[in-house]
Amino acid sequence: MSGGPAVEREAQRQQRLLRAIWRDDDAADLQAWLRDAPARQQRGLQAYRINAAVSAERAAAAAYPTVAALIGAESFAALARELWRRQPPERGDLGEWGASLSILIADSESLATEPYLADSARLDWLVHVASRAADAPHTQPALNELATQAPDALHMQLRPGTAVLASEWPVRSIWQAHQPVAGEASDEGDRFAAARTALADGQREHALVWRDAYEVRVNAIDEGSAAFTSSVLGGASLAAALDTAGDGFAFDQWLVRALEQRWIVALQAMEIR
Repeated sequence: MSGGPAVEREAQRQQRLLRAIWRDDDAADLQAWLRDAPARQQRGLQAYRINAAVSAERAAAAAYPTVAALIGAESFAALARELWRRQPPERGDLGEWGASLSILIADSESLATEPYLADSARLDWLVHVASRAADAPHTQPALNELATQAPDALHMQLRPGTAVLASEWPVRSIWQAHQPVAGEASDEGDRFAAARTALADGQREHALVWRDAYEVRVNAIDEGSAAFTSSVLGGASLAAALDTAGDGFAFDQWLVRALEQRWIVALQAMEIR
């Protein structure tokens, strides 16, 4: 069923209103599209903007709990509002908004004293994405092709939401230190000791993010495993991923761990061109 001029005009009115709300545009050119008196238009639009900004702050805090804890609620709210101003949501689902916060942090002079913060934001976002990823099969994948196919003809498919972050900072330790522990008394001295020590020692960490049922896990992995897994996630063949990982990478150990923790969804033969 076609919409007709009335439906098209209503769609344009809603789109223009949303742009004004999210981008804080001047509402003067909205008057032709809004039905209320000008004064009431301005009051209503301002209320929408305030509610939208509060919603954006809440969405950002939900996606970036580690960053929010590291810099404090007030500073994080200001950071979220700045991100909202620069890159407002393009969709109604605010869970999809906020991916570029790490870039904003990296460019911020005021946050330059915490150089690990941008990577902490990247890890938070990967965890957030994994929490919203599609479910994966519960059955173990068939691995018969490992014995019958050449490595350059095989491709591994990992769980939806799986990601790797290679960092110059101990981001996994920082992230872990901010995870709530059920039944544990609050003792920040003990809770953050490992992360502080890792930071003081200049320790770098690579993190594997994956979703196990309803829980997102973040595992520390070595450099070879990070390179291999990133290559697999990028669509490389098994042979190419092994080359990327280097001679020190123990594929058999990685495979045992992957099967135990159900990282692999499928092993597929590829057409070699």
